[in-house]
Amino acid sequence: MGEKTGTHPGAAGRAVSADRPSHVRNVVLVGHSGSGKTTLVEALALATGAVNRAGRVEDGGAISDYDEIEHRQQRSVQLSLVPVEWAGMKINLLDTPGYADFVGELRAGLRAADAALFVVSAADGVDGATRMVWEECAAVGMPRAIVITHLEAARADFSEMTETCRAAFGGDSPDSVLPLYLPLHGPEGPDGHRPVTGLIGLLTQRVFDCSTGERTETEPDAGRLPEIAEARARLIEGIIAESEDETLMDRYLGGEEMDVKTLIEDLEQAVVRGSFHPVLAAAPAADGARQGLGTVEILELITGGFPGPAEREAPAVTTPDGRPRPRLACDPSGPLAAEVIKTSSDPYVGRISLVRVFSGTLRPDETVHVSGHGLEDRGHESHDVDERVGALSSPFGKHQRQLGQAIAGDIACVAKLGRAETGDTLSAKGEPLLMEPWRMPDPLLPVAITAHSKADEDKLSQGLARLVAEDPTMRLEHNAHTHQVVLWCLGEAHRDVALERLRSRYGVRVDAVPHKVSLRETFGSKAAGRGRHVKQSGGHGQFAICEIEVEPLPGGSGIEFVDKVVGGAVPRQFIPSVEKGVRAQAARGLAAGYPLVDVRVTLLDGKAHSVDSSDAAFQTAGALALREAAAEARIHLLEPVAEMEILVSDEYVGPVMSDLSGRRGRVVGTEQSGAGRTLVRAEVPEIEIGRYAVDLRSLSHGTGRFSRSYTRHEPMPPQVADRLRELSDKGA
Repeated sequence: MGEKTGTHPGAAGRAVSADRPSHVRNVVLVGHSGSGKTTLVEALALATGAVNRAGRVEDGGAISDYDEIEHRQQRSVQLSLVPVEWAGMKINLLDTPGYADFVGELRAGLRAADAALFVVSAADGVDGATRMVWEECAAVGMPRAIVITHLEAARADFSEMTETCRAAFGGDSPDSVLPLYLPLHGPEGPDGHRPVTGLIGLLTQRVFDCSTGERTETEPDAGRLPEIAEARARLIEGIIAESEDETLMDRYLGGEEMDVKTLIEDLEQAVVRGSFHPVLAAAPAADGARQGLGTVEILELITGGFPGPAEREAPAVTTPDGRPRPRLACDPSGPLAAEVIKTSSDPYVGRISLVRVFSGTLRPDETVHVSGHGLEDRGHESHDVDERVGALSSPFGKHQRQLGQAIAGDIACVAKLGRAETGDTLSAKGEPLLMEPWRMPDPLLPVAITAHSKADEDKLSQGLARLVAEDPTMRLEHNAHTHQVVLWCLGEAHRDVALERLRSRYGVRVDAVPHKVSLRETFGSKAAGRGRHVKQSGGHGQFAICEIEVEPLPGGSGIEFVDKVVGGAVPRQFIPSVEKGVRAQAARGLAAGYPLVDVRVTLLDGKAHSVDSSDAAFQTAGALALREAAAEARIHLLEPVAEMEILVSDEYVGPVMSDLSGRRGRVVGTEQSGAGRTLVRAEVPEIEIGRYAVDLRSLSHGTGRFSRSYTRHEPMPPQVADRLRELSDKGA
């Protein structure tokens, strides 16, 4: 880094392959929506010769954001892999969506990568969500670097943004976040803005000028030397502070001139360890230039400073039945262990699985074992089957370029794995393995759907199954209480993309309908009822009379039926019939059509006829008796209450608690959860939190997280219940 200036472009139009793990670099690009990740990927592909000047492959197609939905929404909604070649190495660039609704795609990219480039816009700064991802990477020791983009924007200031990054990412060690280069500015334009035309290498003290459209190396102007010296000294001290050579600091403080080669080697080692995070700059290529500003420097950092797959620890593995296995080494000749990090469907090829190989070598047409943890609550079944691998390929835009094999450390696409889903493990048929799962975000925005037409209804089940197979962050629920089909999503954008994919990929049109919560009814006071079902219409008639008493029970008691008939007023064979009729009416509801719970129904008396009494007659009488009792009593609506845990930055605790109060929530406690974060515990009616996934994001500027779990049903306030009944009557 800093010394190398030669380019080693990969050949366009062919698959980029690797013959050993040390020649692979897997890099994920992280940043908020609009920070310039996709533009940077295209610039790096251009610099390596993988695409032409327009950012297109040889047939004119784009390499990123090529999905029809991405075109329509003008933003990335899925993980994209762009493999390029530089300095004899294969670099797998994993471009992730920046919008919070697609954090599942981001987590898949983090799982597949060995290092991360955090892309920060000089125009927008660092948002809270990006800070949180940085902390997650820090917790697992993932090497990280920062690329500042949009330097061409008005009022963009590299130095100011570097200080912002130091404050946001440096934590207790701000000198672990330092620039390797300073921007070189051109003449001031009519708008007063001075464009960035080159970079000044602080270690080499050389200028890399791109103002002419070609990257040339020159000496810095004498007027810049004091600024360079100050920034260079700061960088050297930061590198030495993270060096494993404890003598370097003493030698440096003693006035010894540090060898540039030694500094670069120590810098690269510190980056690999995840203890030093260089800041670089990037800007679009000038007209006619093959390389954008900073692309060569970023590629040199990736190949020289980021670790290869063998330098990162693979996920822990067990056998499918849970027995521990030795940790895997990144060895092409080792046991096969690969993981499906993304699943998609192609209208011509079928299901395509993007796979990261952690150990062994994956080859086409071989039989592998597919093991899956199963996420039954999200509509994903467990997997423990053998499948034949189809063709292996390297993705590039819409196209797949054939590969002969995928070695340990590499990422490839596998065709026709009909059962494998995202998160599943591929291993040798005779030695099945299962990798520990990565953390999936919980989908907390419910979307109730119905088929648009009878034709759509016939295809809905299969379409939904294929949809959730692709996206493990989505949960499919068939609610037995409300009889609704519910897709649980991460947010409104996630919902819109899911419904659009159902339509465009699987030919299923659906309509979103209001989501219902599982309300209940109960008696507010004791009441009595008499059910009389007497009919005579020729031949055998119908005769049944029963008298019951209903009294409320504590929450969670269900329905209790008690027989206190004496003297055989209701024959013994018909007492179960009365109970059956009572329970059937309770399931249908009484006042608002919601199931009745938490009552004791006592059968006290009745009458029967030796000929006309029957099971059906007493069922009807039991239902009538319960309805009459309900007419004489106060019927309460019961609503489900969720126990919620909300994690927010301290600065948003006040607004969050005020918002919870407006939702009829009860805060039951707060506690500190790490530096600058507070965990708020509350109990909130579920009817009030249908959109909380969206609202909390707005309240906390994207930094809040919450979980919810059902705790109990409790009476709904009368004014809320009356309003709900009014809405129900209007709907009817």
